[in-house]
Amino acid sequence: MRQLAERGVPRQEHLAGSLQRLTDWDAARIFLEVVRSGSFRSAAERIGQSINLVRRRIDDFERQIGATLFTRDVHGTRLTDEGALVVSAVERMEAASFDLLRARGSVTQTLTGEVRVAVTEGLGTFWLAPRLVEFQQAYPNLLVDLNCAMKSADVQRHEADISIQLSRPTSLDMKVVKLGRMHVMFFASEKYIETFGAPHTYQQLLKHRIVMQFAEQTGAKEIFESWFPGIPQQDLVVMRTNVSSANYWAVAKGAGIGLLPTYAFALSSKIVPLDIDLRRPFDIWLSYHPDSNRIPRIRCMIDWIIEAFNPNKFPWFRDDFVHPNDLKAVYKGEPLINQFEGFTS
Repeated sequence: MRQLAERGVPRQEHLAGSLQRLTDWDAARIFLEVVRSGSFRSAAERIGQSINLVRRRIDDFERQIGATLFTRDVHGTRLTDEGALVVSAVERMEAASFDLLRARGSVTQTLTGEVRVAVTEGLGTFWLAPRLVEFQQAYPNLLVDLNCAMKSADVQRHEADISIQLSRPTSLDMKVVKLGRMHVMFFASEKYIETFGAPHTYQQLLKHRIVMQFAEQTGAKEIFESWFPGIPQQDLVVMRTNVSSANYWAVAKGAGIGLLPTYAFALSSKIVPLDIDLRRPFDIWLSYHPDSNRIPRIRCMIDWIIEAFNPNKFPWFRDDFVHPNDLKAVYKGEPLINQFEGFTS
């Protein structure tokens, strides 16, 4: 292990002094990514850089600190004792930088600037994006950065201003709001039903073609094993995908029967809900940093999102399941525009 440069000085004090003289925050950020990812390769993929560049930046960082921070082996990276001390210090630096960014945002009290919203791909593509026109008309000077992905964004680390996800955030430092509940059930296209018929029972379903979305937050593997115990996926599933949009189009175009949220029926007339007693609810969670609540543009977006998922206005987000065939009777709002009419024919 590399010797500390200042003999007789406790390593904690030496490392603290090195960090105070640190001029390359980007190298420290990459160091944290390697720690959190567990390897140079995973960190490189996460930040979109080459693995050789990541290695060089870590070597530079170790030279600045004056200590070896990692040991490397075939299983990945392992922190040294000095590395563990540096992690704690750099995390405090990271938190301070995020506080600075939020403070900078709160200085501007006008409804201008950028708001970054991270949302699951399906809710972002099929629910929020089509309705953001309303928000843009009301707030034309705001730029909405809508990041649709099935991987949860870390609001605390400033990856987004607002996060909407299907698993409840666990951080105690975040503000968490339950927006509503999404209910998924089996749908098929009119074309599929014309060709293969519509299953009405569990036993009939086992003779059909199924498409499923396997991604973080969907719990698809657990759902499949719970609903179809002992049945290999290849015996029933004809298509797997990682995104909601591909899953939707596979169902809409007749590739097979698939799980979709009940609100899909309100947006498209080309798919038919199936009366099979297999459904799954997903609670929808919004999270944001407490300080963001004081930034007008972010507070404005939070309020709009909460209203966009209002269960009283949109019954498909109620805690209780409402069958798609009953939505027209219980929905009292303005007519919903069919967002996909021009594409599903």
